[in-house]
Amino acid sequence: MTTKTLNPLDASWLMVESRDTPMHVGGLLRFSLPADAAPDYLRRLMADFRSSRKFTAPWNQRLRVTSLKGLMPAWEVESDIDLEHHVRHSALPKPGGERELGQLIARLHSQPLDLTRPPWECNLIEGLANNEFALYVKMHHSLVDGIGGIKLLERAMTGDEKSSRKLPAFWSAGAPAKGAGRRSRKPAPTPAQVIAGVADMVREQVGSLPDIARAFGSMIGALRNKEETLQVPFDTPTSIINGRIHGARRFATQRFELARLKKLADAGGATVNDVVLALCGGALRRFLVELGELPDKPLTAGIPVSVRPKDDEGMGNAITFIISTLGTDIDDPRERLEAITASTRRAKTHVQNLPKKAMTQYTMLLMAPYMLSLLSGVGGRTRPMFNITISNVPGPDKPLYYRGARLEAAYPVSLVTHGQALNITCQSYAGNLAFGFTGCRDTLPHMQRLATYTGKALEELETLLLGASQKPAPVRKSRAKKAAAPAPLAKATQPARKRSTKAASKVEPAASAESAVAKADAAKPGKVTAKPKAAAAADAAKTDAAKPKTVKRKATRPKPTTAKAEKPKAATRKAAAKPTPKPKAAKAPRKKAAKTTASPVAVKAADTAS
Repeated sequence: MTTKTLNPLDASWLMVESRDTPMHVGGLLRFSLPADAAPDYLRRLMADFRSSRKFTAPWNQRLRVTSLKGLMPAWEVESDIDLEHHVRHSALPKPGGERELGQLIARLHSQPLDLTRPPWECNLIEGLANNEFALYVKMHHSLVDGIGGIKLLERAMTGDEKSSRKLPAFWSAGAPAKGAGRRSRKPAPTPAQVIAGVADMVREQVGSLPDIARAFGSMIGALRNKEETLQVPFDTPTSIINGRIHGARRFATQRFELARLKKLADAGGATVNDVVLALCGGALRRFLVELGELPDKPLTAGIPVSVRPKDDEGMGNAITFIISTLGTDIDDPRERLEAITASTRRAKTHVQNLPKKAMTQYTMLLMAPYMLSLLSGVGGRTRPMFNITISNVPGPDKPLYYRGARLEAAYPVSLVTHGQALNITCQSYAGNLAFGFTGCRDTLPHMQRLATYTGKALEELETLLLGASQKPAPVRKSRAKKAAAPAPLAKATQPARKRSTKAASKVEPAASAESAVAKADAAKPGKVTAKPKAAAAADAAKTDAAKPKTVKRKATRPKPTTAKAEKPKAATRKAAAKPTPKPKAAKAPRKKAAKTTASPVAVKAADTAS
């Protein structure tokens, strides 16, 4: 039987597997049903899945059971695969929304894979809103990494809707694995071949030692130099996301247009990855501030970087790690982005100085303390190597189709470990960048808020870098509305309205019906205008002069109306008979009004400025 030995990095994911820390990764694929889909489209699709008996790598690989401890595990080809176990059918109560779908994915992702079988599962999910369905696929991380998973996705779909209707099942796409369907065994290597292979490996390891030593030496130098922007392992704070975890998971999603992120990257002199880190840093800062758990020192992120050649079709892990600050100690979003950009540039320069042959050894030495902490059980009890893992996986830039259904979005579902209760992984597809937030259910209550706060962090950056006219933040919108509610004239006339009301209440104790109507009209927005004191006095005189005319018009009406009109007339004459107290009575209210109106004007100015 054909076998393939796992490299040390792939094997390490098997070593740290446990009930609380299952080491599988997944993907949530959301499709819209074809326009001509029959009512039994999904039932027939499920039946077709379970009848597809052709398997390609890595779908047909399972771990070989070794009889001796300490030997490196290997993959072997399995032809007898139980699709009733691997392919499952789920449904949400219609219409299932984002929240219900996220809860189902969290529950499915919490279950470990059966490592005695090929380590993968596929769930067909129906009942989604907007005439959609979903596929959730998970695989063990020792079998596939992010880039390998994207290649599986591209291989199984097509950009043409018509030709996609004849596509086979996901595990049948591509060329069959070598040795599939037949029992064969490679000829055993001769002693000379074994010795030659070991000698080549030793020479390669020894030759890369000076480069690896220089790389770690520069890290030690960064600890001594406070001006150095290179982030080093374990130079991190401890936070609530760095404790022990349990098996249950939470899952949340977010999605942005790539054009928005690229515009911000150009405006800030950064990359799209830098902008992604800035959004995550801003969201984490707000989330931890709400919980009262924000450390004084900035959180750091471990960022997987692919070192896979473009022509490499392998599915195993071909990555290294860089470490960057998240700027969670910085309140200003622009300054946070600048700090992150400087940190990632320095980290990339550090890794790029390594030759390709030394990359695997460097990664193993870099990640060895992290893996040892998980194997020894001290993970989550000591200072973390970095606080959180944030990945950005490039995906197809054009829409894909499968069986006539258009792929609308692809969300990555990653893993968490002791010491890292949260993982954020992004994947680009067809002009959008989808975020998948995976976390420990017990450690992170209300984790869905992180997805919301990522959107707010994006709006804050757009406001600062592109101007408020581009995309103002929600907080600033509400303040602007409060300041703009009164009309410009109404602001100036509110004090005058208060003065005239108080003066009328003291000078004319028995106000007429006409004056009450006039006051009501004056109180309506937009009808009151600011006038000087002299103009106000002239208007009062005109009002008094106009009242007899009003009484004459009302005198022609029926008696009940005329009787009511007589009282205001008498009241007006009574007030006119005492002209001398008017100035004295008006002075006191003016002083009081000046005191009361000074405060509102100052408050409005402050609101507008904020």
